[in-house]
Amino acid sequence: MTSLDELLGTARADVDSGWVPSCQLAVARDGELIAFETFGDATDQSRYCIFSCTKPIVASAVWLLMGEGRLDPSRRVAEYVPEFAVNGKEGVTVEQLMLHTSGFPNALMKEVDGADPTRRRATFAEWKLEWEPGTRFEYHGTSAHWVLVELIERLGGMDARDYVEQRVCTPLGLPRVLGIRESEQDHIAPLIAVGDGPLDAAIDVAIMRMSKPEVRGAGVPGYGAIMRAADLALFYQGVMRNPSGLWDVDVLHDVTTNVRCVFPDNLLQVPVNRTLGLVLAGDDWQHFMRYGSFGVANSPRSIGHAGAHMHIGWGDPESGLSFAYCTNGLDPDVMKEGARGVNLSGIAAALSV
Repeated sequence: MTSLDELLGTARADVDSGWVPSCQLAVARDGELIAFETFGDATDQSRYCIFSCTKPIVASAVWLLMGEGRLDPSRRVAEYVPEFAVNGKEGVTVEQLMLHTSGFPNALMKEVDGADPTRRRATFAEWKLEWEPGTRFEYHGTSAHWVLVELIERLGGMDARDYVEQRVCTPLGLPRVLGIRESEQDHIAPLIAVGDGPLDAAIDVAIMRMSKPEVRGAGVPGYGAIMRAADLALFYQGVMRNPSGLWDVDVLHDVTTNVRCVFPDNLLQVPVNRTLGLVLAGDDWQHFMRYGSFGVANSPRSIGHAGAHMHIGWGDPESGLSFAYCTNGLDPDVMKEGARGVNLSGIAAALSV
């Protein structure tokens, strides 16, 4: 077992060493925060871009539509969005979008275009398949989730950013996290390149883009949520506890237990263990190598999703704990970041609290 002091000390050391300018972490259980601390050049009011930890939050809005019978993941996207059915994409299913098997991982969408329905649909018509849908896993960093936005808006009857706020965040007692209005973009920790290696072009682009008010406002569904670690930890408490029956029980059971994709990932070649919107740890002792941000001590039932540059969000139904970690330091050494994330998650998962 480990202690909160050990967890907090490990996080603090990264700031004290000068590796990251600030970090924030939170632990929750029984629907309440156990710990919430911020270190470095930030405060507990600071919010962070959580990168791909965004994806489960967007998926959770899709789960609502599934539970209401408005959306069937086995159906083709084109049945809901006819404009999508060009350039060979007519057979892509909603499930494939959510499993990163839909075949267009590198399709581009300008953030401001994605936030505008007319321009978003016009961009869909330009996208082409890169490989046969359903035949492999390749991480769709942003592309597939813009299609989920279109589905949420068509079937949910409102702007997807508002839908996430009103139907997911508000019932869970969370603030708006996707599509932050320009007048409300205070207390956002600036992204800063760190590390000893050469500046990564992708980091430079991320800093440039996510520092723009219009991009923060666009609500990029693959990586653009802005929130505190406390809010992310409480989101996973909501997924595990389902307060007031927010999600349909059968749908929630499926998305938190049913692994639908076991193709290997491109980097570490382990089964990805993807459900409809989450990564499931699994019992093969490869969970700490999956993109779920898990530590060695996480149980096989743990659910979560990592974000670039050591952003962590998970819940462990066996212990009832959820954990979140955010930082504004972007290091090009992804293996170093990953090892630190596994270490932090391992300490958090083994907490004696």
